[in-house]
Amino acid sequence: MNRREYDNTVFDLLGDDSRPAQNFPAEEEALGFNNNADALVVTSLLAEGYLAAAEALAENAVKDLPALLHGCDVKSDGEAACAERFITEFGRSAYRRPLAAGEVKTLLAVHQAAADEFDFVTGVRLTMTAMLQSPHFLYRVEFGEPMPDSDDILKLAPYELASRLSYFLWGTMPDAELFAAAAEGRLAEPEDVAKQATRMLADARARATVRDFHGQWLELRRIEEMEKDDEAFPEFDPEIRPLLRAEAEKFLDHVIWDDQGDLDSIYLAPYTFLNGELADYYGVKGPNGDAFEKFELPPGQASGFLTQGGLLSVLAKPNQTSPIHRGKFVRERLLCQVVPPPPDNVDITPPEVDPTLPTRERFKQHSVDPTCSGCHSMMDPVGFGFEHFDGIGRWRDEEAGKPVDASGEIIGATTKGTFDGVPELAALLIDSPETERCMTLQWFRYAYGRADADADACTIDDLTRQFAGSGRRIQDLIVALTQSEAFLYRRAPEGE
Repeated sequence: MNRREYDNTVFDLLGDDSRPAQNFPAEEEALGFNNNADALVVTSLLAEGYLAAAEALAENAVKDLPALLHGCDVKSDGEAACAERFITEFGRSAYRRPLAAGEVKTLLAVHQAAADEFDFVTGVRLTMTAMLQSPHFLYRVEFGEPMPDSDDILKLAPYELASRLSYFLWGTMPDAELFAAAAEGRLAEPEDVAKQATRMLADARARATVRDFHGQWLELRRIEEMEKDDEAFPEFDPEIRPLLRAEAEKFLDHVIWDDQGDLDSIYLAPYTFLNGELADYYGVKGPNGDAFEKFELPPGQASGFLTQGGLLSVLAKPNQTSPIHRGKFVRERLLCQVVPPPPDNVDITPPEVDPTLPTRERFKQHSVDPTCSGCHSMMDPVGFGFEHFDGIGRWRDEEAGKPVDASGEIIGATTKGTFDGVPELAALLIDSPETERCMTLQWFRYAYGRADADADACTIDDLTRQFAGSGRRIQDLIVALTQSEAFLYRRAPEGE
């Protein structure tokens, strides 16, 4: 589990909202996401965090001992019976499956040793502490079940599949209905899984997961960390940062859950969500007060998430815009292309700000220097299309006393063409099969918690076709992700 999943799980397991995982070391990211299994390693520092969290959670949990014992009365039923009920019931939830007899026996021995030396309550507390450090709690363990016609492919067991669903769609442990479906054989067929996925999408926790995806895919989490130069942007107040992030989140929530819910609207919607402070920040006559309201922006100045101040501020330098970062973002995050790193001997310091020269003029060296032009031809001509937006995401008609030139070009085998400004760039992007496939691929990486491999090409092709056939609706793509063989099955480990 990553930190978000850990905190969500202990809340659903114990009702504990202390969010202990916020004290854990930050996760390593891979391919833009922090839930990639290959990057989530347990360091000694993280192991210490697990121990401290387990001890604090268990100490707090035993304050309500009757809830942990599930109705067992120590005086009338006996300590041994109540200890076994606690281990069986709590273990089923914590390990997200019924415990094997050997596991119950081992944990009973842990409890008995502590109870003999101290008392019954201490036995419960220390046993819970041990369980909360078990790999069966901290990891999503998947052994799979053998297939009669294949030695290489394993079918996920019902409880394993329940956990895949819950951690994908909710970022937490299964609920009572998922546990019941697993126990009763109601996760045996793909249509059973689709039924559960559809049910789960109606839950507020699914909205939080979609928000988490966008926070990572679109780098929205970086909004509240960005700094701007006081001299270059004296109007920028750090207190505006959470409002910029809220704008992006409210827009995406509305598009996906309350509006068309499709890829085109994410890229092309002519509106955003503002409150009075943000309206003043952008210099528009918009809403008053603290509440966010849907607001139509002037024609030509709005194109979905691509023209929002939070994203454009993140994709800029502290004292200027950055065609490089904005173009690289389009290439890597929206088209899933790889921009090679600069050679070691190349100075990557951006040109100094010159109040007499527009950004395009200052970056001319990138197009004429053969050392730079190869990579920068992928990024700069795309990034120049955002030049109507300054380094803190506000619209401008002029720069350095000259009209802004926001013309640009995408050079590529599939996605290519010239454009003027972000709305025309967005139109090129949504007409490209690369954009469609990239959205599918980004969700694949997030949903499955791993990188895509060569063997996944057919799965991604099929998911992309389904996505296109649904009208490119995000909710339909999410359900489709639970129907692929890559979700329902796993490869047998080598040597088995």
